Amino acid sequence: MSQLGSDLQAQQGDGLMVQQAQEKAQEVAGQARDAASQAKDKAESVFKRQVDERTSQTGIALHSTAQDLRTVGQELRNQGKDTPAKVAEQIADRGEQLAGYLRTNDAGRILQDVEDFARRQPWAVIAGGMVLGFVASRFLKSSSQRRYGSNGSSSFGQGAAPSRAIDTSDLAHTSTR
Repeated sequence: MSQLGSDLQAQQGDGLMVQQAQEKAQEVAGQARDAASQAKDKAESVFKRQVDERTSQTGIALHSTAQDLRTVGQELRNQGKDTPAKVAEQIADRGEQLAGYLRTNDAGRILQDVEDFARRQPWAVIAGGMVLGFVASRFLKSSSQRRYGSNGSSSFGQGAAPSRAIDTSDLAHTSTR
């Protein structure tokens, strides 16, 4: 009987240890989730702050460019070129509107507006992506031509010429023994 009692106590002790280990594992898992959540929140905060700073800087630069366009428009008007002056002023007005939008709205609002536009005008977004892809491909093509010369070949492979000619006339007259 005493053997049975000690076996029962050992099983209860083992069960208690398993339960304590499970509780500890759940506690550690909870702490890991909390740490991951805090890291995610911090990363989002840093990202949003950087986007806000960049959009504000872009808005300031765009405002300056719009002012320059306004000056160009005024010069064109002084030269009697009303139509180009009107176009320059319209572009400056649009630039001012965009600059104000970028300076006053935060990253969340800008992202929401972009998503709303993409839902309303999906074909415009697709067309914009295609135009952007075409422009990027032309840029890459022109930069590779400048990098590798006008014919587009590098010094490796097909376009490379040997640096010196090899005289093979002596090889035909030699005999092997």
